[in-house]
Amino acid sequence: MIKKYKHDKGYIVSKYYPPELETEQFHCPHCNVYAKQIWLSLASNGYIIKTHRLCTCTHCNKTSIWNVDKKIMVDPVMTTNIPPHLDMPEEIQALYMEALSVIDLSPRASSALLRLALQNLMPLIGANTGKLDKDIAKLVAEGLQEEIQQALDYCRVIGNNAVHPNELNLDDTPEIAHAMFEMINFIVEEKIAKPKRVKALFEKLPTGAKEAIDKRDKKST
Repeated sequence: MIKKYKHDKGYIVSKYYPPELETEQFHCPHCNVYAKQIWLSLASNGYIIKTHRLCTCTHCNKTSIWNVDKKIMVDPVMTTNIPPHLDMPEEIQALYMEALSVIDLSPRASSALLRLALQNLMPLIGANTGKLDKDIAKLVAEGLQEEIQQALDYCRVIGNNAVHPNELNLDDTPEIAHAMFEMINFIVEEKIAKPKRVKALFEKLPTGAKEAIDKRDKKST
């Protein structure tokens, strides 16, 4: 089941329903699928343990353990979740989700993975020189919007710093690493999702109208 909502930054992402105590459905902390959850009581020597509860995902059948008094999940440890853009290519999304899985443990490792994701994304948005800096320069020379250039360079600089620490200590400033997820989603929105939506709408025009447009454009060249 896919949930969608309008992100406050303007793009569409799958809505994330975080795990909550006694909630019937949420995104499983193990498989990240929005699924029904089964809650069970713990018992020892015939006595119910009221301080903790078990929760089993009906999709992956894996279990989480919850502290009832604190209303928190204690195993696995709750982590940050920033959903990937729905139009993010699968190979990029795999790296994105891997980066997301370690962001709370190691912002540096997460940033390095997102830099790799960006490197792999570049050929899909029109640049394939093999070097990220040159890829960005190529797109800028072709008229890339400044805010997209800034998002690309933000991820490049932070990602490079994760591998070769210089002026920034990402473990001391994790919010900088967290922002990379938003930047990657923004890039996907601007360079993949928006053109896709415009093309889909254009294709709905009558055939005659599209032929006239094509004829007009051929004359202009």
